[in-house]
Amino acid sequence: MQCAVAYKQVEIGTSDNVRVISLLYEGAINFIRIGKEKIKAGDVAGKGLYIGKATAIVGELVSSLNMEAGGEIARNLGRLYDFVLDRLLHGNMKNDVKALENAEEVLKILKDGWKQIESTSAPAMPKQPAMKFSREIRV
Repeated sequence: MQCAVAYKQVEIGTSDNVRVISLLYEGAINFIRIGKEKIKAGDVAGKGLYIGKATAIVGELVSSLNMEAGGEIARNLGRLYDFVLDRLLHGNMKNDVKALENAEEVLKILKDGWKQIESTSAPAMPKQPAMKFSREIRV
């Protein structure tokens, strides 16, 4: 497990911002899936832990939005992230798998869009330092 964490830290440290965002989406989706499994298994503590991890990732995505430079796109992403956070909160409080599926679906769509950006424009984009996040996200 330590090797996987170290690998992710190196990968994030050497990635451009588009790749970092793609990794964050993948992490949030994975944690939502685990949270759904925990609900079905009746594991309240596990459910809260994994939905909390997904919530932390989406919170980082929200805090990384640059509303001035991003304009309408950033505002729309902010609204989508707010919806996802609402669904995560509702799913966690009410053990509502459907709410978690709603959040997961939005993140999948966004992830697919970022993957397209990553695959089509990554070679042309200059490498930038990885985004600085306000807190460490543990996997």
